[in-house]
Amino acid sequence: MTISPQIDNRYAQMRAAGRVRERALFLPLRIPNELELQARWFAGEFGKQFVSTSGDKIDIVQFGTWNREVGPDFRDAAICVNDGEAIRGCIEIDVIDRNWETHGHAINPQFDETVLHVFVERSEREFFTRTKSNRNVPQIRIDPAVLPEAFSANIPLARPGRCQAPLKDLAEERVRSVLDAAAQFRLQRKATRIRSKIDNHGPDEALFQEIAAALGYKENKLPFTLIAQRLPLKSLRENLSDAEALLFGVAGFLEAPDLAVYKKSTRSYVRELWDRWWPHRDDFERIILPPKTWRITSTRPSNHPQRRLAALSILAREWNAFRKSLAKHNAVAVRKFLGKIDHPFWKLHYTLTADPSPNDMALIGESRSAEILANAIFPFWSAHESASPARADLWIEYAKLPARLSNRRLETAATRLFGDEQRAKNFLKTVAHQQGLLQIYEDFCLQDNSDCAQCPFPEQMQKWK
Repeated sequence: MTISPQIDNRYAQMRAAGRVRERALFLPLRIPNELELQARWFAGEFGKQFVSTSGDKIDIVQFGTWNREVGPDFRDAAICVNDGEAIRGCIEIDVIDRNWETHGHAINPQFDETVLHVFVERSEREFFTRTKSNRNVPQIRIDPAVLPEAFSANIPLARPGRCQAPLKDLAEERVRSVLDAAAQFRLQRKATRIRSKIDNHGPDEALFQEIAAALGYKENKLPFTLIAQRLPLKSLRENLSDAEALLFGVAGFLEAPDLAVYKKSTRSYVRELWDRWWPHRDDFERIILPPKTWRITSTRPSNHPQRRLAALSILAREWNAFRKSLAKHNAVAVRKFLGKIDHPFWKLHYTLTADPSPNDMALIGESRSAEILANAIFPFWSAHESASPARADLWIEYAKLPARLSNRRLETAATRLFGDEQRAKNFLKTVAHQQGLLQIYEDFCLQDNSDCAQCPFPEQMQKWK
């Protein structure tokens, strides 16, 4: 199967027609804590129709999805005020109304998209909920007394959508065809974006920036992209002996020259980095990333950005060999090259300050290789080799990539489309089908403010052949 303009265009037409958490266990307490309030709210146990503290009628159109990151409790929600148009945004739940102020939500830009503030206890004084942009957020008060005594700990990431019923009755081959089309559409969109980078910066710089972003993963995609932009591959290749030190220096990881803060096994490595970075520091001082740019606390130790940065430095050093591994458009060859990337220090360390590991660790594991292939290499091949006969075989290679990891958004998308249907697992075994599912979720679920009632995807699916 090749990349088919016909099937790609069919998904694009269907998409155009569509324009219109972390689980926790809770005890059955009579007075819920904040996490249980969130869970019971999401389960709909408080209802969907309310009156705000200012007397407005509030209807919950969509409860949204759990937010595991910094910010409001639920994202991608939708409400109606006084029977008006659906308003999309976030929902925050607090035990006390004044927590909006005491928790700093009013000055936190993460809460700017909040459309509803839910609370249980009212303060003695009148209280207004405003965002950093001084926009007033409607408030509703909920009463735990209406809750049933028992509480289920089985909290879904999202509610099954209206498309679950027609998808359940469709043959697997038909469902796979839609996922293939969506995946091809997504691949071509990424290729178009990379083609623009190639036009502006050349193929090597474009690819280097894409791989850097993929190494940063979700949490640190931005800082890795900034580093690749501020330290272009060409400049690193011209100064390979100092390349690793430059990357760590611009990343802001060499701001503490006191070697006493490091373990004995780390001091010689840091000292060498510092000695190579110090002569360049004044020249690069303006573009050093501030510490707040990095997200460290939610990152797995093996995925720490310092380890990923070391992998990026080796890629810069071995760039010619890496480019040769791409020549035949073979995913196995690329995965083999990435798997062999080695570093004498980082194969035994999680961070600059952690104790050494007793066992060797891969700098780029299988799951990260799969992500790099899906999000950087294949789109690059599709963009850069658009005139090559080899492009006809790209989809065959892409479709064979096995899925290595899942994530919250993917699990949410699967729940929306398939509910708890067991065969959903059959559609999540390859990177291509995962990418297709994400594309459908973004194009339909995240664009719908009607809680599926007006989403055209179920009807589109029934017409798909």
